[in-house]
Amino acid sequence: MTVDGIVSVSDRAAERAAAAGPRRRRRIVNALRIAILVVFLGGWELAARTHLIDPFFFAMPSMIAAQLWTWINEGTSQGPLWGEVLVTLEETVIGFVIGAVLGIVCGIVLGRDKLLADVFSIYIKVANSIPRIVLGSIFVIALGLGMQSKVALAVVMVFFVVFGNAFQGVREADRSLIANARILGASPWQVTTTVIVPAAMSWILASLHVSFGFALVGAVVGEFLGSRHGLGLLISTEQGLFNPSGVFAAMIVLAAVALTADYLLSWAENRLLTWRPPSFSDTGA
Repeated sequence: MTVDGIVSVSDRAAERAAAAGPRRRRRIVNALRIAILVVFLGGWELAARTHLIDPFFFAMPSMIAAQLWTWINEGTSQGPLWGEVLVTLEETVIGFVIGAVLGIVCGIVLGRDKLLADVFSIYIKVANSIPRIVLGSIFVIALGLGMQSKVALAVVMVFFVVFGNAFQGVREADRSLIANARILGASPWQVTTTVIVPAAMSWILASLHVSFGFALVGAVVGEFLGSRHGLGLLISTEQGLFNPSGVFAAMIVLAAVALTADYLLSWAENRLLTWRPPSFSDTGA
């Protein structure tokens, strides 16, 4: 065998070894996750069946699974389970999109203009300091029990998270790159779109992971305060019936929605930031 052949074989072996490391780590992580879940649910079930905890107040996994099965096959007291999920998801997505767009635009504009930032900073701080539950009550009174009040609360929940990250991302943009772009004759709009926005994209996308969860919280809290449909109303109804299995079952549905959204946002982030070098966690170090 030639030297080139030996080098080629050794290179392929090194590539296989490098690829095997992350795969092995993923298997270990998934196995540990499943083990922790099994231990937690098994311990909960055992504690409830032996009356170490009262199943009337804390339910148990088998009761929660039975409640979910009933909802899937027979529907809830408000109608089909998937209809309630779609109502909450629609409110969440609309509020998330509106709040994210407003937060990104306002963060970039105020981050680029120090005068506007100084003028509006006090108002933003005051608005951000108001408890969201109070705003939810105001929105229900002003906008009614329909979708508008839930969307408004979700928008408020999302806006401040995205705005803060977009604003900070713009402020952290490399001043040398901005100066070089200006020297090359770039207009303010070109500087913003080609230098500043890409520099702030990591900040913005990081905020979207958190803010979708806030949008979901806003929609559910709004439904809890007053609504005709949705998972928040379902939780409120089950609470009124002293049915902890129903409350936990609705929480599981909410968690499934949030995890699915987080997966889609992670996929979008990886597609938009293909230029970004692997993070510390991605390397498996």
